[in-house]
Amino acid sequence: MRWSWILGSVLWALAWTPAPGLAASSDEGRTSHGIAMHGDLKYAPDFKHFDYVNPQAPKGGSVRLQATGTFDSFNPFIVKGSAAAGVGRIYETLMTGSADEPFSEYGLLAESVTVPGDRSWVAFTLRPEARWHDGKPVTADDVIWTFETLIAKAVPFYRGYYGDVKKVEKLDERTVRFTFGSGTNRELPLILGQLVVLPKHDWAERDFTRTTLEPPLGSGPYRIGAFEPGRYVEYRRVEDYWGRDLPVNVGRDNFDRIRHDYYRDGTVSVEAFKAGEYDFRAENSSKNWATAYDFPALQQGRVKKEEIPHDRSTGMQAFAFNTRRPLFADRQVRHALAYAFDFEWSNRSLFYGQYTRTRSYFDNSELAATGLPGPAERAILDRYRDRLPEEVFTTVYEPPATDGSGRIRANLRTASKLLREAGWSIDKATRTLTHKATGRIMEFEILLVSPLFERVVLPFKKNLARLGITAAVRTVDSAQYRRRLDDFDFDVVIGSWGQSLSPGNEQRDFWGSDFAGRPASRNLMGIEDPVVDALIEGVVHAPDRKSLVNHVRALDRVLQWGHWVIPQWHIPYDRLVYWDRFGRPEVTPTQGVQFDAWWIDAGKVEALEAGPKGG
Repeated sequence: MRWSWILGSVLWALAWTPAPGLAASSDEGRTSHGIAMHGDLKYAPDFKHFDYVNPQAPKGGSVRLQATGTFDSFNPFIVKGSAAAGVGRIYETLMTGSADEPFSEYGLLAESVTVPGDRSWVAFTLRPEARWHDGKPVTADDVIWTFETLIAKAVPFYRGYYGDVKKVEKLDERTVRFTFGSGTNRELPLILGQLVVLPKHDWAERDFTRTTLEPPLGSGPYRIGAFEPGRYVEYRRVEDYWGRDLPVNVGRDNFDRIRHDYYRDGTVSVEAFKAGEYDFRAENSSKNWATAYDFPALQQGRVKKEEIPHDRSTGMQAFAFNTRRPLFADRQVRHALAYAFDFEWSNRSLFYGQYTRTRSYFDNSELAATGLPGPAERAILDRYRDRLPEEVFTTVYEPPATDGSGRIRANLRTASKLLREAGWSIDKATRTLTHKATGRIMEFEILLVSPLFERVVLPFKKNLARLGITAAVRTVDSAQYRRRLDDFDFDVVIGSWGQSLSPGNEQRDFWGSDFAGRPASRNLMGIEDPVVDALIEGVVHAPDRKSLVNHVRALDRVLQWGHWVIPQWHIPYDRLVYWDRFGRPEVTPTQGVQFDAWWIDAGKVEALEAGPKGG
């Protein structure tokens, strides 16, 4: 989906192919059809389409997808409300990324991008043919209004993501220039290319800070069709979409209609898929993957079940401690609690051996900190040596491990020792873990949004009880869960942070001190550490790929030894089940499956409809 940018961004040096006849000095800037981090762009100015699409893919047909929970808004940019699934399809960004490069961008709303040699600013020139769905042109005023509105009124993410932009100005009706502050932030031209542009005239009479079910105006390949709040939303392909024939769009957005049906929870959703109520599912439950799809339609070949490898960074999924709570402000306590989670038993008994234990915030990539720090990384870390745990320099981080038998007495003994050193001991009368100085009992709540995780958390709760710790497990609906996360009203949650192959400004939102107190930020743990802040800035301002890798590894290592989370697991492939009515490109790019490049195969649909009925 085009909105993958909002979950994370990447840091790239800029490589340029100047357009013929355009100036290439560092003062005037170099103008190009795209931006890449290192080396050359893969696709030349005259490219016809991305290599991982089928340029002859037919347009037409409908696809049904699923969503869990509810929605009450078509405004995905603000803290309030639950936005409808897929609403990003109605909008376009200035540029769009390719899925077979680490991170390169090519013009979408913008026909060209210009930067000087020192990367102190970037200018985008809009395509003259770019149009809103009401036929009005997309203008520089729209770009500027969008930028200023997102900074002032949207979720905190934008203030950090675009925080180094000091000035935005209109050069003419189709050209906007962003000027940056001091320092080097190589990512900024690219992340500004990811700016989703909204129509100023459509929002003139609306309050941007409020939820809305009045369909907003877009410029993208789809517009909102029929919908019923909390039940379904449908998107219809725009027949006269202005950007249909752009090289970046050829072979994509092939479905005439895309419908998202909402289900109460994952269990109901799986059964609905098996009954043929929707067409495509990316499975996130190992139990479902192993056991739920042994049904007649799969055996008959009418449903396909595939594991498709990818080379994406898997990021971090983990139990996240809210250190705004005094209980979790102690690093030693957080470290101790990690010994009560038995991943190996869970993987064997619950996950059918499908998962790999996550140990890095950047797993499945060269960015992960492994072994001991090398010379370049150590030089970065040495600047903060007096403020870092000694283990950062002397010990390879590994999450506590077991033999998978479920007998974890050795781990619990280690946990008890760490807790005693932190001032906690078992009260002989109540058999509860009690702080010797304050008399406080150790008890907390693990907040969930999906019942699927209860089977993981309840054994963890049982192990905590053996330490004298009372852990309540509470599952709430998606709207309440969202509100509580936005307000940091939780003790422990299961958090996830997707990572690109070149992290950058989004790390501020993930771990930066400035975001620890901002509602709806991704800094769930409430990290406020000057060393982490400094390392983030080292990532953001890294001058080249080698420096970036070393700065990310240093940041990763410090996060690991901060014990802010208890790492969980990951898989290096996509798990897909779908009814056999699709065609798809032969090539799967580095970033994995690109569903927006699939299409409806009329022959397969005919065969499917002629086959046996029922799941």
